[in-house]
Amino acid sequence: MLTSEVVPSRLWEYLVATTLIILAPGPSVLFTIARAIAWGRAAAVATVFGNALGMFLVSVLVAIGLGPLLQNSKTFYYAVQWLGGAYLIYLGFSAIKASKIDAQGMRRSEGSAPSIFNSIKSGFWVGVLNPKSIVFFAAILPAFVDRDKNNVTFQLLFLGLVFSLIAFISDGSYGILAGTVRQWLASDLRRLIFMRRFGGVVMIGLGIFTIFSALLLN
Repeated sequence: MLTSEVVPSRLWEYLVATTLIILAPGPSVLFTIARAIAWGRAAAVATVFGNALGMFLVSVLVAIGLGPLLQNSKTFYYAVQWLGGAYLIYLGFSAIKASKIDAQGMRRSEGSAPSIFNSIKSGFWVGVLNPKSIVFFAAILPAFVDRDKNNVTFQLLFLGLVFSLIAFISDGSYGILAGTVRQWLASDLRRLIFMRRFGGVVMIGLGIFTIFSALLLN
C-alpha cells in the first residue's frame, strides 16, 4: 500500500534533486556553519535538528494547502513550477551577489554559547522562514508527484519527510565538519565566499531545470 499509493514513481529523480538543493549552501547551512564556527558542534547539531523540524512543518502546510489544488488544476500545477523555478534563479543570483557580506557575517559571534533548547528553537525558525525550502516544497515537489493518483497530498507529505531527513543528515554533517575545523574555515574569508557562490550556482541550475521540465511536460 505504501509503495504503490504514497511513494511517487519518480522517487529516485526526486532524491537527486533533493540532494542537490540541500547540499547547496543556503540560509540553513550558512546559519549552521556560523554557529559551528562560533560555538562548536553541539550547538550546530541542535540547530540542524530544529531546522529539520521547521522544514517539515512547512512541508506539511504546503501539502495540505497545495495538494488539492495540484490534484485538480493542471494549469496551477505548471504555474507553481514556473514561478518557483524563476524564484530559485533569483535566490541563486542574490546569493552570489551577497556572498561577501554573508561570509563576513558567518565569522561574527557575539555573547555566550546558547543552550541546546535555544539552538533548536533558533534552527526551527530558520527552517520555517527559509525561502529555499519554501520554494522547494511549493514548486519542486509537485513535479515529482503522480497526479493520476488520488493522494497527491499524502505523496507531498512523504516527499517532505524525506527532504527533512536528508536535510538533517546533510546539514548535520556540515555542522560537525565546520565545528571540527572551525579555526581553519574561519581563517580565510575566500573559502566561505566560494561556498556561498557555489550554492548560488546550484540554485540557479535547479531553477532552470524546474522551468524546462515544466515546459517539456506541458
